[in-house]
Amino acid sequence: MSRDIPGAGNLAEAGGGAQRGRPRSHEADQAILTATVELLADRGLSAMSIEEVAARAGVGKTTIYRRWPSKGLLALDAFVTSFREAQPPNDTGTLRGDLLAALHAWVRAVTQTPMGPMLTSLIAEAQHDPELRGAWRDRVLEPLRVQHRVMLDRAIERGEIPASVDRDVVLDLFFGAAEHRLLLGHLPITDAFIDAVVDVILAGIQPAGSPP
Repeated sequence: MSRDIPGAGNLAEAGGGAQRGRPRSHEADQAILTATVELLADRGLSAMSIEEVAARAGVGKTTIYRRWPSKGLLALDAFVTSFREAQPPNDTGTLRGDLLAALHAWVRAVTQTPMGPMLTSLIAEAQHDPELRGAWRDRVLEPLRVQHRVMLDRAIERGEIPASVDRDVVLDLFFGAAEHRLLLGHLPITDAFIDAVVDVILAGIQPAGSPP
């Protein structure tokens, strides 16, 4: 599978292994990140090697290591742009509409594209790689939570939910339910499941008597 990575050159500049002042090649970065996505989709992070990435990208291993000091950080850079682009901001006019649109987008990305296996591989690797865990939090988790927290802020401004709502708990419930099914695979992630997750959350945070 060949997959172009939008904005790969800019992303790589911010990568964990970038060294200030060193001349960069957009073409090399693009080739490295594309090769990494292909290998991650084919076999997962644990089975992927820098040697394979270098061979597929047509670069030397030192070219990769100058940019990314670890396989995990390389994989994170290869993953993050495509995944973020699959999570566009939503503004449907209601909190329920926003939550449904956001959760459907997340589910599509992890069930209908290579992003799902890549996501699970990175989460697993981050459990015993503190550097990757920190990068995952800063470059994937927090930006997505900031983006989705805006939906709750708008709902507070519209009077749909009280200002006292703990937005972090809501986001944990929102993402956590779907991630639980993705990682454990015990039950399918269906449209009915998405609807139920959103409705359970809303039942807990909307004032009594609010319209559904």
